[in-house]
Amino acid sequence: MPVEPADPNVLHPMPGQPRVVLLKPLVTSPLIEVGEYSYYDDPDDATAFETRNVLYHYGPERLVIGKFCALGSGVRFIMNGANHRMDGPSTFPFPVMGASWAEHFDLLTGLPGKGDTVVGNDVWFGYRTTVMPGVRIGHGAVIASGSVVVEDVPDYGVVGGNPARLLRLRFEAADVNRLLALAWWDWPAQHITEHIRTIMSGSIDALEAAAPGPV
Repeated sequence: MPVEPADPNVLHPMPGQPRVVLLKPLVTSPLIEVGEYSYYDDPDDATAFETRNVLYHYGPERLVIGKFCALGSGVRFIMNGANHRMDGPSTFPFPVMGASWAEHFDLLTGLPGKGDTVVGNDVWFGYRTTVMPGVRIGHGAVIASGSVVVEDVPDYGVVGGNPARLLRLRFEAADVNRLLALAWWDWPAQHITEHIRTIMSGSIDALEAAAPGPV
């Protein structure tokens, strides 16, 4: 019996569950890039992800999210537009209020940025996690519910807290390197479909045995 991969271009992949959306077919901003099958779950309005979950995105920094990422309800990405001056007596952004105050907009345009926010593949974000500007999160990482991620997360790291700290690695360093070399998220969708049980619950040895040969 043939096996069929899930369609990565369907907005709502779970029938009868509008709270779950695939992000790649949803996002329209050229500053947001999302890989196939990464999803967001929200009972309120998952389709408002770009405006409710990516905040202060005035550009030009990008938000990049890899493939097969799971984003729980209330995940927020704070972008560089949230920055305020801290070198003077007040942090208040007077120029954005308009009128003659707008003449001083140069006081905001030169604020330092922290670059793109980049999330690897197969990352799991727990409920109401917050990612601060310029953070890079490695492949296979797990972000505990309620975490505030202020610094980079290593591949297959588990972090939690406010500010989030590395709690442990999911695998030994040698096994992390094996997993990164396998990069199962880049396998053809048909091949992934044929080996889902190994990808979800098998050993790394079994995953290596299941890897597709050179093309």
